[in-house]
Amino acid sequence: MESLLNQISGTWTTYILWFLHKHGSLRFGELRRKIGDISTKVLTERLRMMESMGIIFRHYEPTIPPKVTYGLTDRGKELTKALTPLYKLALRWNASE
Repeated sequence: MESLLNQISGTWTTYILWFLHKHGSLRFGELRRKIGDISTKVLTERLRMMESMGIIFRHYEPTIPPKVTYGLTDRGKELTKALTPLYKLALRWNASE
């Protein structure tokens, strides 16, 4: 468990996963706009890390300009099942404040 938590606990990582879960596959620019304050560098680093873990996929189409889409793999979908209870807990806690 420690290994998994270390991998997904980086800044923005779970937030990116949640956005891909809620919105489906997104292009890089769409994902960056939806998240807001994340830098291009950090988003790129996190996407590469999650792709190397097999949590997300990167689909490249050699068009002009190139079209790159990111989405959840089966492994990523499995992980978001664990995030859903945390999301519900956050809603409850925020409602009670």
